[in-house]
Amino acid sequence: MTTNADLLSRRNQAVARGVASMHPLFAARAANAEVWDVEGKRYIDFAGGIAVLNTGHCHPKVMAAVAAQMQRFTHTCFQVMPYESYVALAERLNALAPGEQSKKTLFLTTGAEAVENAIKIARVSTKRPGVIAFGGGFHGRTIMTLGLTGKVPAYKTGFGPFPADIYHAPFPNALHRVSVEHSLEVVEYLFKVDVEPERVAAIVVEPVQGEGGFYIAPPEFLQRLRKLCDAHGILLISDEIQAGVARTGKMFAIEHSGVVPDLITMAKSLAGGFPLSAVVGRADIMDSAAPGGLGGTYAGNPLACAAALAVLDVIEEEGLLERSLHLGEHLQGRLREMAGRFTCIGDVRGLGAMVAMEFFKDAERRLPDSELPKALVSKAAEQGLILLSCGMYGNVIRILVPLTATDSQVDEGLSILEKSLASLMEKVTA
Repeated sequence: MTTNADLLSRRNQAVARGVASMHPLFAARAANAEVWDVEGKRYIDFAGGIAVLNTGHCHPKVMAAVAAQMQRFTHTCFQVMPYESYVALAERLNALAPGEQSKKTLFLTTGAEAVENAIKIARVSTKRPGVIAFGGGFHGRTIMTLGLTGKVPAYKTGFGPFPADIYHAPFPNALHRVSVEHSLEVVEYLFKVDVEPERVAAIVVEPVQGEGGFYIAPPEFLQRLRKLCDAHGILLISDEIQAGVARTGKMFAIEHSGVVPDLITMAKSLAGGFPLSAVVGRADIMDSAAPGGLGGTYAGNPLACAAALAVLDVIEEEGLLERSLHLGEHLQGRLREMAGRFTCIGDVRGLGAMVAMEFFKDAERRLPDSELPKALVSKAAEQGLILLSCGMYGNVIRILVPLTATDSQVDEGLSILEKSLASLMEKVTA
């Protein structure tokens, strides 16, 4: 029998060191919110492939749609010979995107590609080069998107220089003493010391930061950011790659604020595990690029488009927007109970089912604890739960369990989480 240890040894010999894996476990099969490794051990999946599996592993409707498409054709390249599923999916996303103005959509393969192309579109539309992003934001691993990313270790270390005309402001975060007012004051300060607003094409923001720690942008902040963009002719890009596709109880997380962005980037759960990303935005802006300026050989692959159409059906038919809100309340309730028991948990937060808890070494919540979440991820895996950490200081545990998970699966996972944390805390106090 192939073992995890055998495969780990082979992996270390064959795979580039820079491709890190959080767990020394190798998947063999999966269904909904459960995954089994090559040794037959079962795990509850609270990671969802990093927000890729809102509709669960191998959803029957998604798998059937892809199987049917495979019998027809797998690739023609949309720029050579287009196909209906690309058009149909664009029509559905255009209708779902917030705002009354006419929309158009571009499909790509990865989240980084979506962000890259959103910047390209913003620049050609405004005839301006500058882009403002926020500390803690994560937008991808290409050179442009790393430039936008507001977190150095380990993403940016050694990979510079990054493109010019990228500027960062602090993301509002009351827990870490950054107010909405301060964040916006820094944006205005950038206009005085680094770049005039007439040179800024776009401001890109995550309505809920993903890798940065699941910090939620206050509605007031997004509303004032929208007004600032309007005042200076700057486009507002909402990066929904981790927070979108029903994860927060809305199709797009920015809908919670009532703000209508000019462009939206999305990927991850859009196609239920198949590689697909998108840029959705105002038609007049999306049409700024000349024919041939946008696209990619595999962009909008027909298998992924078929999967995405099925994902949208599942979200509607299974009421996953409502399920996300219910699941989020339940998750936060259980985590707050744990916070009452374990003083190391300094904060529990979430929007819909995008939920996290943050660990500190002190009661004043000024000393982030990065070691405990790392140990907790490892301990939980030993007990049959797949977890993810994140955050600027690596002190956050995030939960991205599939929205299709059963209540019993969710509660089983939460019980493992609590028992694992209790075990670790006993060792600390022993």
